[in-house]
Amino acid sequence: MRTRRKQPDVPAPDSPWSEIVTGLWMGGHEFRGSSGQLEFAVVQDEFDLVQTLLRLPGHGPDPGVEHHVWPIPDGPLDGTQLAGVIRLAEAACEALDEGRRVLVRCYHGYNRSGLVIAHALIRRSHSAEQAIRLIRSRRSPWALHNDLFVDYLRAGLSTARLLEELAE
Repeated sequence: MRTRRKQPDVPAPDSPWSEIVTGLWMGGHEFRGSSGQLEFAVVQDEFDLVQTLLRLPGHGPDPGVEHHVWPIPDGPLDGTQLAGVIRLAEAACEALDEGRRVLVRCYHGYNRSGLVIAHALIRRSHSAEQAIRLIRSRRSPWALHNDLFVDYLRAGLSTARLLEELAE
């Protein structure tokens, strides 16, 4: 399994967030600005719904913006954590259906946010492979570099959840 912690050479993204499909954005808490220096990605009121998978103080969103927080590791997930990812993807799809702008974010906006967004895309009739390719082309080639998360997507999150619950 490859994760951010095991690969310190994973570069920070070039932007705080990237639009994957109309209205659905993937982002993080840190990015490399135009000066080449690391900058904080602070959400204010750019989005109608922000879903946070890693919460850091002072990164927003502004009061009044709908905010769902579901902290998960960038590693193996248990059945409860996978159920939360599925619920976040469903909420993102519902918000998109209402014409709302959605940001899903984690640390760099590569793995955890990619898992939620890919599942949302799969719910909207993309195959797992199409969703992964789209995310990597729009966000970064480093998106979904956690092989375990790619395996979850290929198996289907509901199936992965059942297997994890059986193993518990």
